[in-house]
Amino acid sequence: MTTKSVVSDGVQIRLASQLIELGARLQVLENETTLSRERLSRLYKEIRGVSPPKGMLPFSTDWFVSWQPNIHASLFMNIYCYLVQHTQANGISAVIKSYRLYQEQVGSDPDQVPVLSLTRAWTLLRFFDSKQLTLAKCSDCHGHFISHTFDLHHAYRCGLCHPPSRAGKKLPL
Repeated sequence: MTTKSVVSDGVQIRLASQLIELGARLQVLENETTLSRERLSRLYKEIRGVSPPKGMLPFSTDWFVSWQPNIHASLFMNIYCYLVQHTQANGISAVIKSYRLYQEQVGSDPDQVPVLSLTRAWTLLRFFDSKQLTLAKCSDCHGHFISHTFDLHHAYRCGLCHPPSRAGKKLPL
């Protein structure tokens, strides 16, 4: 094993550890690092104390345009776009920095599951890259919110300016 591969492995393990601590699923880790699935599974179990969750990643854009998730996903996306445009952050580094800033803004409680997980944030960026989602400007507040790319955006009103009638009401358990 060369010194270069040892350094590379150390960097990859640090990156995987950061992603695991932020809640990334195994599929994200496999996509963003060069470590084997077996090694990532062991690292996940070491850090989280449990085996990585099984199952598919989110695959529908619809979750991102529903009321509360849209607000959270839009906040993350605006942070991400700002960082990429105004700093030298890019790639997975920009995702990690943006997600941490998002968590600071929403006052993330470690005991609660965040509305927008790191895995969903990562998936959101894939939907933007494939041009399935875009940012639409609200005609009232002029903020930028996630919308389907081919929806009509003329006179678009966001979920903050025009909340659904049941927003904020508690539903019976």
